[in-house]
Amino acid sequence: MALRTTPSPIRQVLLKVHSRCNLSCTYCYVYHHADQSWRRQPATMSRAIVDIAAERIGSHARAWQLPKVTVILHGGEPLMAGADLIEHAVRAIRAAAPEATQVDFTVQTNGLLLRPPLLEMFLRQDIRVGISLDGGQSANDRHRLFAHGGGSYRPVAKALALLRQDRYRRLYSGLLCTIDIRNDPVGVYEDLLSFAPPRMDLLLPHGNWTTPPPFRVDNSDTPYADWLIAVFDRWYGAPRRETDIRLFSSIMTLIVGGRSGSEAVGLEPIDLITVETDGSIEQGDALKTTADGMAATGLTITDHSFDEALRHPGVRARQQGLAALCHTCQSCPVVSICGGGLYAHRYREHNGFANPTVYCADQRKLIEHIYTRMAADLRRLSAQQSPTTETAVITR
Repeated sequence: MALRTTPSPIRQVLLKVHSRCNLSCTYCYVYHHADQSWRRQPATMSRAIVDIAAERIGSHARAWQLPKVTVILHGGEPLMAGADLIEHAVRAIRAAAPEATQVDFTVQTNGLLLRPPLLEMFLRQDIRVGISLDGGQSANDRHRLFAHGGGSYRPVAKALALLRQDRYRRLYSGLLCTIDIRNDPVGVYEDLLSFAPPRMDLLLPHGNWTTPPPFRVDNSDTPYADWLIAVFDRWYGAPRRETDIRLFSSIMTLIVGGRSGSEAVGLEPIDLITVETDGSIEQGDALKTTADGMAATGLTITDHSFDEALRHPGVRARQQGLAALCHTCQSCPVVSICGGGLYAHRYREHNGFANPTVYCADQRKLIEHIYTRMAADLRRLSAQQSPTTETAVITR
């Protein structure tokens, strides 16, 4: 199968404005997995690096004539960088971007430092806010902990109450939840729903063939699919659409021939690059869970453009779609929807990423369940419409 020779441009930049965090979540891919490069990073991105990153983003958008670029302000905990640096970054990037390019900004935060003065700046600069929360108090406080071991739920719930006020509501982009299958799936969904998020991201905990996911007994088990299917049935069966769940809506869109909105499914080229606080250009953070240095490219924004990053073998591999997948995936009937799963979840120590996702059985079961529900509804709708159509014909 022919490999893609023309790269896709970078449309998403994950800008790490701060490399430390005020939580110590047990599953964190930055601090508690194979790659410990955060220890060598400066705590805060300097204004000089911010300005160079802005120029690189603007140059790339201009060269590729991009209509839109998304910048995700990230960490660590990005709010630890402070309002002044964050506002400087947004202004610098907007100033460097061509007039024809829309630049959207999102900050992904644990919410602990969210206060009215910061939200006022977000209003001025039109920065949307995503909050990380794993459910109600007992579910969230299994993993999302302070260094002293205390849970973070109460202050995060307080931050969400502030964000949901009428003045700030338009900034609220949604909730990000990492799954723990010990938590009741419908209970987690409804606890998150109580915060009225416009969108939810339900993330599989990072794992691979060398370091398997938590509570996986053997590779034929589908505990994560079973958990997600319970949420899907509650979400899909509701009398009205209560929120968007990106994984589910992406699978549904792919089933009817559309494009994915999630890196976890579909065959679209990955268009995201990470810039660390020291200006290092890296691939997706999830690769830090596989082996030390796996996310690194050896490039820096001080010396290299994003076009040079596109030529890096690791970046190219994540843009090859079907051609880059192993034979098992290429011959799978749901490959156009599954897409081989999240790239980091394919890793095995002896052969790298030439494997199906470690969640292969889960992913296939979930996709087939969603397809079956959609197909049944389409048949029902068709059956309901047919008599009407026949009656109209007879009447005429």
